Amino acid sequence: MREREHTYRLTLRWTGDRGTGTSGYRDFGREHDVVADGKPPLAGSADPFFRGDADRWNPEDLLLAALAQCHMLSYLAQCARAGVVVTGYADEPFGTMTETLGVGEFRSVSLRPVVTVADADMVERARELHEPAHEACFIARSVNFPVRHEARIAVDGARGGSAGD
Repeated sequence: MREREHTYRLTLRWTGDRGTGTSGYRDFGREHDVVADGKPPLAGSADPFFRGDADRWNPEDLLLAALAQCHMLSYLAQCARAGVVVTGYADEPFGTMTETLGVGEFRSVSLRPVVTVADADMVERARELHEPAHEACFIARSVNFPVRHEARIAVDGARGGSAGD
């Protein structure tokens, strides 16, 4: 198979200058905008613990979101290829970051997708497909900490199935 390269670009603009730049740690805002062609701007900041704005996305939120999105998209593709009809998908991931002497790193992320499939006969295959989806997820393959999966599978009640697990 031929190797392909994909390039991604965006613009990051700091908007937190309060008139004195970074004259002191408490004197500047952490607000910034992430902009990419053809997409709405994403309002970012630091985590509130690090003097950021709680109403804006922070890098830690975005890392968690990127892992969850990548797994979902990989998983849905795996299901489509395997004939597993997914009718619903929701996730509430969580991550653990450890900070020592002002330096932090993520130790782990757990994805907790709740997947709804069209038929009870699809439950076991739907459960199995999380592993190849994880292997195919570009973002999970790029981080240096474990990304775990705590998936639950249910059957679409509107389609006459019964609950999975």
